[in-house]
Amino acid sequence: MEKFQISLAAARVNAGLTQIQVAEKMHVSKVTIINWEKGKVIPGIPQIEMLSRIYGIPQDYIFLPCYSTNSRLKEHNKEFIR
Repeated sequence: MEKFQISLAAARVNAGLTQIQVAEKMHVSKVTIINWEKGKVIPGIPQIEMLSRIYGIPQDYIFLPCYSTNSRLKEHNKEFIR
């Protein structure tokens, strides 16, 4: 679950949003966003679709690891996090 949480947090930061802003857009509590980002709870498909739209990324990207031994993936993720 660690890779999932890193991707969620990185996507939010890359979108220039705070946890509170995302929570407001999704009509959920800040604690819900925190729990998703920490990997305590996994968002459902409707929430993943909404996160994808809010962050401006494909849904599949949410599941890509942010840190990997694959150098091509590392380079791709460096660009995303900037």
